[in-house]
Amino acid sequence: EPQYAAAARLSKRLFDIVGAMMLLVAAAPLFATTAIAVKVSSPGRVFYGQERIGRNGERFGMIKFRSMRSDADSQLAALLTAQGKTLAELPKLTKDPRVTRVGSFIRRYSIDELPQLLNVIKGDMSLVGPRPQRDFEVAQYDRVAERRLTVRPGMTGLWQVSGRSDLAYAEAINLDVHYVENWSMTGDLVILWRTARAVVSSDGAY
Repeated sequence: EPQYAAAARLSKRLFDIVGAMMLLVAAAPLFATTAIAVKVSSPGRVFYGQERIGRNGERFGMIKFRSMRSDADSQLAALLTAQGKTLAELPKLTKDPRVTRVGSFIRRYSIDELPQLLNVIKGDMSLVGPRPQRDFEVAQYDRVAERRLTVRPGMTGLWQVSGRSDLAYAEAINLDVHYVENWSMTGDLVILWRTARAVVSSDGAY
């Protein structure tokens, strides 16, 4: 099973801190503009926080720009049932009526995820890593899937550049385990480059 030397963990952490701070400075105008757009477009808070499971099973509050109506969480179960999905799967709907007009735009270009840079600086997340999951997903882990918790979850990862929302749950898990077992700094740089290309592509994200 994967084990990381102290030097490797330190280099990844330093890369995360420096990279996240540089991105925050560069994206400051976009950050401010998005916050204003979210606030004036629909009632509710600018930011949306959700509990996720991080490294070694520790819980943390993942931050995003709010892209849905403020009552979105209470409607999730009914919408999943209508589309034949359950919380046992990745609970992301292809066409989600809860998403606001501004939310649809910022999701397409992953702008809603910019506040997670604060999670990276704090140490809850990494720029690159496994998808941060919720408690009901982690509860289903077998011994292999638990290896995802060896490292910090990432803003982007191998799952994201290999199919993103179109991936089946098992495929996403397998890609994250593969990432953990084959981690390298070069691999992280490649994933970041592929993420940037995916975000600006004509298909965008949903």
